[in-house]
Amino acid sequence: MLVLGIDPGIAITGFGLIRDGQDGSLESVDYGVITTPAGMPTAARLQQIYRGVSELLEKHQPSSAGIEKLLFGRNVTTAMAVGQARGVTILALADAGVEISEYTPASVKEAVAGYGNAGKGQVQDMVRLLLNLSDIPRPDDAADALAVAIAHLHTARYKQLYKDQQFPV
Repeated sequence: MLVLGIDPGIAITGFGLIRDGQDGSLESVDYGVITTPAGMPTAARLQQIYRGVSELLEKHQPSSAGIEKLLFGRNVTTAMAVGQARGVTILALADAGVEISEYTPASVKEAVAGYGNAGKGQVQDMVRLLLNLSDIPRPDDAADALAVAIAHLHTARYKQLYKDQQFPV
């Protein structure tokens, strides 16, 4: 199974594609960022993000995708811009017919590092270890997107494992 992880942002949108191996291992297929210049009008930046995600989807054709949920911070303007970038990313995924799951930053940290309040460095180092990479992926947004992809793949495996099980409510 090939999955895409997305760390949305208006200036930098991170992406990471991973595949699960038959032995339960994880393999990094591709990762990087889609960037937009600060002086560019918002509509053009959003269009560039949409096109960049669409090109990734066409090239790799992942079976599903995970995207980080937006948590409202103190800066409403930044949150709105990230929300817009997240929206066009979700639109590109939906247009391509890719199943989308959303994850909070804490759930990503827990899935990757085993602790929902893990530090950024700890999560990045676990991404490196889990994907058997020689270095921590750079920039940070790409490492964060790979962490989302790992969380998504772990969740997909769990759902597959227990799909026929009935659990009491």
